[in-house]
Amino acid sequence: MGARTKARKRAVDILFEAEQRGLDPQVLVADRVIEPHTEAAVPQYTVDLVEGVAAHRERIDELLATYSQGWTVDRMPAVDRALLRIGTWELLYNDDVPDAVAVDEAVDLAGQLSTDDSPSFVNGLLGRLVDIKPTLLI
Repeated sequence: MGARTKARKRAVDILFEAEQRGLDPQVLVADRVIEPHTEAAVPQYTVDLVEGVAAHRERIDELLATYSQGWTVDRMPAVDRALLRIGTWELLYNDDVPDAVAVDEAVDLAGQLSTDDSPSFVNGLLGRLVDIKPTLLI
């Protein structure tokens, strides 16, 4: 597993934990930087992901709600929600990550961390956002 993949997984863990515990994800990631609770330090890219998702969460959730057919954001499995938020942030706000990589990473993590149906759901929704990305950046 590459360094960015590990950072993404760690970001999913932090976003999931923050949501489940009703905590601010930025406060939680800052706490994890100070006291990692694991042997490995929190990668900077994890911090970037969590802070980026938190800063743009309203817009990200609006897009997910608009383009996920038949699903509200609240009805999505919590892990899928975290993966989709990270993938959407990478697609729209991080020019360092190619769109295909953002989608592939989210789909791969969905396969590892979520339900059997999650990879195709994540792929379909992020793929739709890729298709309409030029209209979203206006």
